[in-house]
Amino acid sequence: MTDATDKPLAKPPRKVTEAYLQRAALAYLERYASSAENLRRVLRRKVDKRCRLRGEDPAEFQDMIDEAVAKSLRSGLIDDTRYAQARVATLRRRGGSARAIQAKLSAKGVDRTTIAAALEDGHEDDEEQAARAFARRRKLGPFRPGERAPYRDKDLAAMARAGFRFDVARSVIEGERDKDEA
Repeated sequence: MTDATDKPLAKPPRKVTEAYLQRAALAYLERYASSAENLRRVLRRKVDKRCRLRGEDPAEFQDMIDEAVAKSLRSGLIDDTRYAQARVATLRRRGGSARAIQAKLSAKGVDRTTIAAALEDGHEDDEEQAARAFARRRKLGPFRPGERAPYRDKDLAAMARAGFRFDVARSVIEGERDKDEA
């Protein structure tokens, strides 16, 4: 088959099957940690793309997507609780506030109760440690080279935009470096 310019037309992709969706889910989960809802979104995008190229209705394949996600859940490849705990730990180390972490996990489709449980698993001073990590990474407050007093309000504003409570932000910005951080 050729078009008007005598170039062969591209072959349409193969039909979406359960085996294809399972392979796609495994390939994605080999590379990335994921929540159940995020995996469902990834598979839905793949199906939408194939259906668009084949001229099919993607709604026909919703049950297959749900079954591929359920199979991944049953086999233990995805676990929203474990995923949320791992992401909370990672984001805390990088200086993420509880609000920012909650927003990121919500965007990945993790439900509120799971997020709240993962955030509560931490220690009391996790928020302050995350704020110190954020300030260190952005060179705010005690980590600012040179004179820091003229930049106090700017630094507090940056901490507030990152989602830290005012009392936590103020204690970090007005505080001093620890001996091990110097």
